[in-house]
Amino acid sequence: MGNVGTDPKLRYYEKRAVAFFKLATNEPARRLPDGSEVAARTEWHNIVATDELGEFVEKYIRTGTRLFISGTLRTRNWEDRQGISRKVTEIYVTELEILGRAER
Repeated sequence: MGNVGTDPKLRYYEKRAVAFFKLATNEPARRLPDGSEVAARTEWHNIVATDELGEFVEKYIRTGTRLFISGTLRTRNWEDRQGISRKVTEIYVTELEILGRAER
């Protein structure tokens, strides 16, 4: 569950719709039993939605929308144009629920 950080970008690969966007999840600050404090923390996740779900995301989801997402983690590796190895972990959406709309 989190807030959309970027408007989805839709691309087509071999006639298959694929939408990409970022989702921020927040962990609130808290006090541990020993009295020490743990600061609030935000994690950013790369989200991928395919086919009909990708088209839905591109049409209805915008920056600031609050979402519940369920999916699978996938890590992919590639080499960029400079020959540097890159690695990214993405959440491939299997279920999505809109919890709140972005104010515009």
